[in-house]
Amino acid sequence: MEAHVFRAFGRGDLLPNCDRWSFGEEFMKLLLLGTAGYHPNDRRDTACLMLPESGVVFDAGTAMFRVRDHLQTTTLDIYLTHAHLDHIVGLTFLLDVLHDKQMEAVRVHGESKKLAMIEEHLFFEELFPVPPPYIPVPLSGGEVLPDGGRLSYFPLPHPGGSIGYRIDWPDRSMAYVTDTTAAADAPYVDLIRGVDLLIHECNFPDGMETLARVTGHSCTTPVAEVAAAAGVGRLVLVHVNPLSKDADPIGTPIARRIFPATELGFDQMEIEF
Repeated sequence: MEAHVFRAFGRGDLLPNCDRWSFGEEFMKLLLLGTAGYHPNDRRDTACLMLPESGVVFDAGTAMFRVRDHLQTTTLDIYLTHAHLDHIVGLTFLLDVLHDKQMEAVRVHGESKKLAMIEEHLFFEELFPVPPPYIPVPLSGGEVLPDGGRLSYFPLPHPGGSIGYRIDWPDRSMAYVTDTTAAADAPYVDLIRGVDLLIHECNFPDGMETLARVTGHSCTTPVAEVAAAAGVGRLVLVHVNPLSKDADPIGTPIARRIFPATELGFDQMEIEF
């Protein structure tokens, strides 16, 4: 039976279940650098995920500053889901993130229209006087990550539009879905079917469905229903409401009643899958 390991950076404490180590299998490591939605609070920064051994980052929220401590490669590829500020403001942190780092290439991938908007507005000279310290790369389909993983992407309903990502390696897979309103019959469910690890936004607890629909976000029960409908191996919830500083602002036990293999993500969480 496959088991999974969670670790908080610097603590080294393993959480259930750790028996997979005894088989000598290699894990892929995913770091949740930021797990808040909309704006940071005292507990969480905004969206940023990292595959440090591959030099790949998903979204560049306020947690982007943490990438510096985990760079292991001479290339950095940042894949954006959309251009809302809580997912892109960290691009302006790159001067510090890359300071004294010997980088061969830094690329930011996304929809061409949104990359142009970021360059025009976020890096407008009177707002940020330094040109973007990266090469913009429009998504074109059939993306291959530096570690050989095959990346696919798909549209998500969200004000202004968002995209989700799926990455398939020969022996494992994951998907990242954020800034959308979850539903078990949503078109993207088929596109994430069977992944080992699903990272999915859960901005609101149950009872806030109207606000979730208006803002293009998700509540707890529908996200768990998506995981069950897609037959994923494991669900980790991110992009939670920053108005709450509680350890569990979205009611994870509710999700576990529908999909038992559910965990609530937290900043500086290490996931091995």
